[in-house]
Amino acid sequence: MPTAHPDSGPGPHLSSLVALMERHVPTDGLHTTAIPRVVLIRASTPTLPLHTLHEPALCIVAQGRKQVLLGEELYVYGPDQCLVASVDLPVTGQVVEATPSAPYLCFRLDLEPGQLGSLMMEAELDAPGAEDGVRGLALGPVGAPLLDATVRLLRLLDTPRDIPVLAPLVIREILYRLLAGENSERLRRIAVADSRRDSVTRAIHWLKEHYAAPLRIERLARAVHMSPSALHHHFKSVTAMSPLQYQKQLRLQEARRLMLAQAMDAAMAGHSVGYESPSQFSREYRRMFGAPPSRDIARLRGEALGTAPMLLR
Repeated sequence: MPTAHPDSGPGPHLSSLVALMERHVPTDGLHTTAIPRVVLIRASTPTLPLHTLHEPALCIVAQGRKQVLLGEELYVYGPDQCLVASVDLPVTGQVVEATPSAPYLCFRLDLEPGQLGSLMMEAELDAPGAEDGVRGLALGPVGAPLLDATVRLLRLLDTPRDIPVLAPLVIREILYRLLAGENSERLRRIAVADSRRDSVTRAIHWLKEHYAAPLRIERLARAVHMSPSALHHHFKSVTAMSPLQYQKQLRLQEARRLMLAQAMDAAMAGHSVGYESPSQFSREYRRMFGAPPSRDIARLRGEALGTAPMLLR
């Protein structure tokens, strides 16, 4: 039986990635780095569910395991898979596997709009056939070439003077490896720009800017040059939720932020994000976060003081 080349599998590269991250992120939390758009994340224990707006990014877990809930769809991934988000998506994330001796370690590369699609065109990578109902979130395999490029990128943290010149080149290679690897058809599909995806992206940006205003689907459809029925169908195919459900998540996340960061009471926070009925706001808040506003905010403040498990994006 032929002997495998020592670098033919992800093992050695994964071990190097774990060692690099443990050295550069010795404490739990989110850590920005000297490499633009690269964030390293560590957690020594499983975390509570965190509701957040996941912006376009590539996430590679070096150690541990995480789950992400989009609508009613659950994505669970560890070192064998990476997560790619191509549009802004309201999700619930939770680290589900982590210990002090083997902490959860995650590499996150924030993506620029259209970056994957532009690289596909330039590299002349074949685009998969059109498919209706493609989510803006996908899991893909993590092979040795992708891990090797990620390791080389993080090694630049040891030579900061090299980062401005070499980091863009290695990031470009990471994205190429992501799109050119085996079983990457779904990742290529979410990278391909088309008029429907562009319209959904514009609708997402509109909702982010006008989340507190009453939603008129006809007005939103006109703004993105789609019919109301086509907008509803394609928006849900990308985000796993309707425009109204998407707006509701934005409103509730912002209300939570206002109560936590600016000490607003529930009535004022609900009114600030567009709720006219305090009872409706409290009811929908509890449904999303699992507790009434006052109790939820008290719990979050206790976590900030270190009295409960931490939250991580």
